[in-house]
Amino acid sequence: MSRNAAAVQASTDAEELSQILNDIATTSQKVVQAFMDRAQAGHRVGVDDNAHMNRLYRELHRSLMANPAAVFQAQMDFWQDYLRLLHSSTLRFWGLPSEPVIEPRQGDKRFKHEAWQSNPVFDFIKQTYLLSANYIYTLIEQAEGLDEKTARQVEFFTRQFVDALAPTNFVATNPEVLEATVKSRGRNLLRGLKNLLADVERGGGRLDIRMTDLEAFEVGRNLAVTPGKVIYQNELMQLLQYEPSTEKVHQRPLLFVPPWINKYYILDMREDNSMIRWVRDQGYTVFVISWRNPTKDLADRTFEDYMREGPLAALDAIEQATGETEINAVGYCLGGTLLATTLAYMAAKGDKRITSATFFASLIDFSEPGDLGVFIDEAQMQALEKRMAQHGYLPGYNMALTMATLRANDLVWSFYVNNYLKGEDPFPFDLLYWNQDATNMPFAMHSFYLRNMYLENKLREPGGITIEGVPIDVSKIDIPAHFISSREDHIAPWTSVFKGSTLFSGPTKFVLAGSGHIAGIINHPDANKYGYSTNNRKVADAEKWLEGAKEQKGSWWPEWERWLAHKSGPNVDARQIGAGKLKPIEDAPGSYVKEKA
Repeated sequence: MSRNAAAVQASTDAEELSQILNDIATTSQKVVQAFMDRAQAGHRVGVDDNAHMNRLYRELHRSLMANPAAVFQAQMDFWQDYLRLLHSSTLRFWGLPSEPVIEPRQGDKRFKHEAWQSNPVFDFIKQTYLLSANYIYTLIEQAEGLDEKTARQVEFFTRQFVDALAPTNFVATNPEVLEATVKSRGRNLLRGLKNLLADVERGGGRLDIRMTDLEAFEVGRNLAVTPGKVIYQNELMQLLQYEPSTEKVHQRPLLFVPPWINKYYILDMREDNSMIRWVRDQGYTVFVISWRNPTKDLADRTFEDYMREGPLAALDAIEQATGETEINAVGYCLGGTLLATTLAYMAAKGDKRITSATFFASLIDFSEPGDLGVFIDEAQMQALEKRMAQHGYLPGYNMALTMATLRANDLVWSFYVNNYLKGEDPFPFDLLYWNQDATNMPFAMHSFYLRNMYLENKLREPGGITIEGVPIDVSKIDIPAHFISSREDHIAPWTSVFKGSTLFSGPTKFVLAGSGHIAGIINHPDANKYGYSTNNRKVADAEKWLEGAKEQKGSWWPEWERWLAHKSGPNVDARQIGAGKLKPIEDAPGSYVKEKA
């Protein structure tokens, strides 16, 4: 490099460094001020009390001390493996071939950099960590006398601790970060500090890790763009009707009831993966509920209010818009729990306007509630209700953080390493944008839902809960029902969804899709991914159902649509928005979905 070129490069480097340091200084002042403002406003800095954790680990300690032989055996196994690792690593340092003592689990993306295998030092660090983690998990598995709930909580929170201590999360023990640090002469760490401060600033004094490029997406611009109108609204929801794309449509309209724990547009992301657009193109008049993002003004809204002002209000509006008194309904996740409650209420009232129901990853029986169950017990419920009472709602970021910790390596630590240690910006990803578009939970509704469903599992019991004076009995639901679950769903485990599908008295179909809670459901046929399983025989046990199931290729959407078509009546001329008694209020996706938590 010539002297002039070197001088220009040095000047450019100095200018870049100066700009980074200036940004850090400016942002630091804002972050400190935000932190002070939150402290003066009485916001708690800590997330939770230590009492719950102390109780869990006291129980673990008592259990382990009651079985010292098992603890001793686990320690001996660990030290034998560690000695084997020392021998194996010594051979590698001498340039001799050696087999690893332990390998990362399949799907563990943390150790994908080639240095974790090729470099003896980093290979030793990796295997030491994996052996130590395995030792800790073995101790927990051998603990006797813990009830199932305590055992699951201890295992979950211990895994959070072990994941946090992974060598990939530290500069000195992550070869990829070290390589970036040397190559950029430390600028990656300065950029990482800048990213960290920006995330704290955006969170108003708390860390809000950016998982994607938040400027790359906008609801109504490149997400939720299927043409439609808002035709009805109340304080809790807007009802969207979509423009037809076919000359003929099925007589019975289709209503989607999404969860209010997330925003509805997971059903209408991009044009090439939108379920709403695909269903509309099959010849259906499609409606979807878009829930309000509640503030403290809606703190007293109950589960009953969500039923009355949600699906029941939508039924009335659809009749005014189309003249049809019968519809098919789809509930997704919590929306499916609400739909099942509504159907049981309607059955008790003799209301037959919903003639078939589909449930996407929806729990009705909460006896096996999945990973979220670790956060639900009486002590944690009381603490959560106390926090919700301060705001009048559960802030959206609390729920987002809870969901992220269920897959901490993928949704927390990977971004920690990428954004703060490597100093890079996250990749634009529509699903993660939706995931960060958080929603609040009204105090009264969320407390009722968590207590009666997750904590006490009352929905499955005849008369277990009462809605507007009506005892709810899901066994009275006798309309055709179609349940879709996903094999790897950690939020609504498929075996639990299957249990719920056996509670109805009408004809029920169950389909098991591949992948997880989102990807298994939002699986456009054009993607040709994952596959699904079906079993036409009525079987009461989930595992026996799976044994007799037949594997199918591709998306389950077309098979479900064939089922739905038989429940949707003859073809009629396509309905234009505004042709009925309700006139459009505003264009889809509406204003409610754009409200931020």
